[in-house]
Amino acid sequence: MASVTLADLTKEYGDLTAVDGLDLDVDDGELLCLLGPSGCGKSTTLRMLGGLETPTDGDVYIGDDRVTDEPPYERDTSMVFQSWALFPHKSVIENVAFGLKMDGVGEAARRERARDVLDVVEMGEFADADPEDLSGGQKQRVALARSLAIEPDVLLLDEPLSNLDKRLREQMQLELRNIHDEVETTFVHVTHDQNEAFTLADSIAIMNDGDVEQVGEPREVYDDPVSLFVEEFLGDTNLVDARVESEIDGGVVAATEFDESIEVPTAGGDVAAGDPLTISFRPEELDVSRAAADGGQSAAVASEDVTTSLEGTITDVLYRGSSVRFYVEIGETSVFFEQSVGDQSDFEVGEPVVVSWDPADLLVFSAGERVGRGGS
Repeated sequence: MASVTLADLTKEYGDLTAVDGLDLDVDDGELLCLLGPSGCGKSTTLRMLGGLETPTDGDVYIGDDRVTDEPPYERDTSMVFQSWALFPHKSVIENVAFGLKMDGVGEAARRERARDVLDVVEMGEFADADPEDLSGGQKQRVALARSLAIEPDVLLLDEPLSNLDKRLREQMQLELRNIHDEVETTFVHVTHDQNEAFTLADSIAIMNDGDVEQVGEPREVYDDPVSLFVEEFLGDTNLVDARVESEIDGGVVAATEFDESIEVPTAGGDVAAGDPLTISFRPEELDVSRAAADGGQSAAVASEDVTTSLEGTITDVLYRGSSVRFYVEIGETSVFFEQSVGDQSDFEVGEPVVVSWDPADLLVFSAGERVGRGGS
């Protein structure tokens, strides 16, 4: 095992800057996911770590060794790619033992090591099989075993599960997590799938436009996003545009697309009257009930426990398998919430409802940066 340090790492392709002054530390034995949208620079970062790309500027350290200028074969890393790239004319065990053969390990020793890692990935019974006879998930396990066989200090994984179907991908996520725990090797895993990152990672580094936006444990980056980009990228949420009307103790009164002004927390954030805001109403934090027979109350209501409510109308109902998503029109915008099929309240299109929330659950952003959350 070894730690990884990327210091002011930059990669330019002509006028295009793919990675821009990136700094990142990965602890010894950690499983870190580089998470971000396509084109954010995560695969380029991984390739520079593995020596497949040369940085324009900055440094790469594995442990205490600066390896910035070292070729891939001089670094104690191994990479698993999206494509399995197995040798079709070699058996499974010959594929797994290939790297050891290149390292000059004797036949008996390399076959023993290959069998050991095949057992780790639960492919021991397929040691003599033809790779062409394996399923996609089995091929991916063989590719993983081949990389693990050489016992790298750092294992690099470039979206290795992206070619698998949903059920197999989810199964492999759990198995990959267990494999990491068993082999205790430092993993750096690239993905664009936030669910995959949440399942696998000890830590997540969220990348945007060639740099790291935030690093932290999965729950930390979800509960406390530092920017609007992180909040939008990590799961679904309702984003509502607003504008500061006045300041109050612990927050502001903001005019919203709901056609109502509401109180929102800013927790000391530097905002003033007239400043634009974006307010995140996460669907899991919304409480929705049927409107009272007399029509309820359409204006924002703040009680002593600072719960706020607005009346709206159900406009769409989308069945999503195990859950149902409901859209509610409020003023000039709409929000959505979800219920599990077993718990759903059978709201119907056109039905008036009351949407309630606790301001302590709101996330508030100004100019893309978080300026507050109730209770924080």
